[in-house]
Amino acid sequence: MRAVLQRVSSASVSVDQQIVGAIGRGLLVLVGKQEGDSDDDLEWLAKKILGVRLFADTEGEMRLAVAEIAGELLVVSQFTLLASTRKGTRPSWHRAARPDDARPLYERFVQRLGALHGSPVQTGRFGAMMQVASVNDGPVTVIIDSRLRE
Repeated sequence: MRAVLQRVSSASVSVDQQIVGAIGRGLLVLVGKQEGDSDDDLEWLAKKILGVRLFADTEGEMRLAVAEIAGELLVVSQFTLLASTRKGTRPSWHRAARPDDARPLYERFVQRLGALHGSPVQTGRFGAMMQVASVNDGPVTVIIDSRLRE
């Protein structure tokens, strides 16, 4: 699984001009499932996201995780994170899992993230055409891949 984390002051997701998920201060998490990803990838990624220190402490240093600032989480499924541009200029999506395989893992990921975080996670709508709005804070953007484990 691959995730892009953006530290935000606020973020929202709309489908058909209706907001389906919104947060204040916290993390906007764009996540994509790759063929072969498992519950082990899901667990590792959820713990990594919640443990990464992207928020400033009283000294202005990034030493706090999202839970330590009572931050919120907005998770948006995005298969395009797994694009390959190795050949030519048209991206290939061959690494991305098919929707029937990706949806159950995505839903378990959202549930597990919420359970570990101790509060509900806001989401977009899997498979829908979505408009994502965010006010990036910093900006701070981090890419995490469960296959690389770094």
